[in-house]
Amino acid sequence: MQNFNRASKLAFVVVFLSCGSLVLGQQSNHLPAPKQGDYISHNFHFKSGETLPELRMHYATFGTPARDAGGRVTNAVLLLHGTSGTGEQFLAPQFANVLLGPGQLLDITRYYVILPDNIGHGKSSKPSDGPHAHFPQYGYDDMVAAQHELLEKGLSVNHLRLILGTSMGCMHSWIWGETYPDFMDAMMPLACQPVEIAGRNRLWRKMVIDGIRDDPDWKNGDYSTQPHAGLEIAADMFYIAGGAPLLMQKTLSTRQATDAADADYVKRFVAAHDATDLLYAVNASRDYDPSPRLESITVPVIFVNSADDFINPPELGIAEREIKRVKKGRFVLIPISEQSHGHGTHTWAAVWQQYLKELMDSSQH
Repeated sequence: MQNFNRASKLAFVVVFLSCGSLVLGQQSNHLPAPKQGDYISHNFHFKSGETLPELRMHYATFGTPARDAGGRVTNAVLLLHGTSGTGEQFLAPQFANVLLGPGQLLDITRYYVILPDNIGHGKSSKPSDGPHAHFPQYGYDDMVAAQHELLEKGLSVNHLRLILGTSMGCMHSWIWGETYPDFMDAMMPLACQPVEIAGRNRLWRKMVIDGIRDDPDWKNGDYSTQPHAGLEIAADMFYIAGGAPLLMQKTLSTRQATDAADADYVKRFVAAHDATDLLYAVNASRDYDPSPRLESITVPVIFVNSADDFINPPELGIAEREIKRVKKGRFVLIPISEQSHGHGTHTWAAVWQQYLKELMDSSQH
C-alpha cells in the first residue's frame, strides 16, 4: 500500500501541473511571497459583442520595474498560465526554484515578474462569481487584450523583456506576438501549436464540453449543485491529455494502482472545479488560429514542445512547418526521457532552461 500511495501521489503531481488544472499543493520555499493585486477594467468589450461593467484581473508580481532614459520598462517578464490554472502554477518548485532565485535566469531581484490570473481563472472575473452561463463568452483574443490593459493601465508597464507562456499561455504568446509585435523583446511559447485547434486536440476538448453540457444536472448552466458526472468526464480527459506515458507506466505499473490513482485524481479534480468555469476555459480556444499572421512576428522566438505531449504530438509535424514562417523563430522538441513529463514538461524548467538562456542572450539590446 505504501508503494501505491507514493505512485498515486506522483502521478497526480505530474498531471495537475500538466494542464494547470488543480490548485498547487507545494510552492517554492526559496522566494518571498509575491505582491498581490487586482486591476478593474471598466466596460470591458468582448469580441462576442458582450460587455462586462467591471472586469477584475488579479495578478501577483515579484521585483520592481526598471526604466530606461525614455521611460520604457526594460525588465518586465510576463508569465502566462495554462487552461483552468492560475499564475500560482509558476510558484511550483520545479519552475520557481530553477528560474526565479538569485543568479538564475529570471532572478526576481533583477526582473519584474508578472503572474496574472487570466479571465475566467483564479481570482479574476469568472462565471462562478455569479453569472454562470450568462458570463460573456470570452476567447483568447479577449484574454490577451485584458492582459495588455492590465500591463499598461494597471501596472504602467509599456514594454516586456520576455513573454513566457505554457499551454494556453503558449497560445496566448502567439497572439501577443501578432497583436502587439513591438511590445516585447522575446517570446518563449511552451506546449502548444500555432494553428487552429482541430483533430484530436479539438476532440478531447469537445468531449469535456459535451460531457458537462449533457449532464442532466447542468440545466443550461443554472445548476444548484455541480454536474458531477460531467466533471468526472472532464477529469478523465484531463488525466489522459496531461499524462506522461513513460512516467505513468513506471509509477502506475499495475491495474490496481492505475484504477486507484484515477479514482483519487477524479475526486480531487471534481472538488477543485466549477463546471461553468471549466467549460468556458476549455471553450475559449474555439476560434484560436494565429497561423495566418505568423510572418508578422518580428522578435526572437524559441518555441518548445515535448515528444510525449498527448495534446501536441510531434508526429503531426506542425511546429516544424510553421516555425519556418517566423522570421527569428526556432523550434525545439524535448525528447522523451525520465525527465520529461508529457504536456506538463512546460513547467519543469530544468529540462528546457538552456533554451531560455539562449533566447535571453540572443535578444539582449
